[in-house]
Amino acid sequence: MSLTLAHVSGSNFSYQHHPLERCFDDLAALGRTAVELWGIAPHLHVPWCSDADARGVRRAAESRGLDIICFTPEQVMYPVNIASPDRRLRAESIAMFRRAAELAVALGSPKLFLTPGRGFETESQGTAWRRSIDALGEITAYAQTLGVECLLEPLQRVESDLVNTARQVAHALDEVGAPNLGVALDTVAMAAAGESVADYFEMLGDRVRHVHLIDGTPTGHLAWGDGELPLERILTTLDQHDYSGWMTVELFGDGTYALDPRTALARSLSAIEEALPASMR
Repeated sequence: MSLTLAHVSGSNFSYQHHPLERCFDDLAALGRTAVELWGIAPHLHVPWCSDADARGVRRAAESRGLDIICFTPEQVMYPVNIASPDRRLRAESIAMFRRAAELAVALGSPKLFLTPGRGFETESQGTAWRRSIDALGEITAYAQTLGVECLLEPLQRVESDLVNTARQVAHALDEVGAPNLGVALDTVAMAAAGESVADYFEMLGDRVRHVHLIDGTPTGHLAWGDGELPLERILTTLDQHDYSGWMTVELFGDGTYALDPRTALARSLSAIEEALPASMR
């Protein structure tokens, strides 16, 4: 089955200064049928969100023909760090993800998005690695009891000192050993590490289960056309490896994107459709 524009999901990543309903309205108007939900205030702040609140978000999405296909709590910029050397911060971070797994069920989301966290730059990387792996094991085990699949995304080096490459994320998955843990391929993090889509599939195969499809220079989660990444090559390689999962346009909400998110998303969707080979449209 070839990739098509129907495999592209939207998100509220650039909508944090707008009501969540506007995001859902725009996605529906742009022909999307799925949304990756970023768990950020005021849209859905995990510590304050009840199951009833989450079910209300699910109904709002479904009323516009949208399925929530991945729940992605904020976990890079906020004080959430599963590898933190601070015991209380790490414990509260793990508890947040356990709660996020429960909310994923209420949202109807089959997937929960995870990142590896980071240690202090001054400490042994191996010590921080162990804290991360142990935390991932605890979170994925709890998510599995709820029927939730988890995704682990490699981050840029400025974001994490633990998992930045396909090889490192493969090592992490092997150590965690959780059957419900796969990988999210982020095209910007991939390019920042000097890697390609082919590198990910060579190292991970069908453990690649989600894609953040965005442009960059190579950094900076940009609308397609605002960066320099090879979109057609990325899409063709994904298709050559029989990838048929979701690809989310993850535009960060800074600059003009936050002021006019629909225009940036529409430009990206048009660029993606144009870059698809004729047989894949």
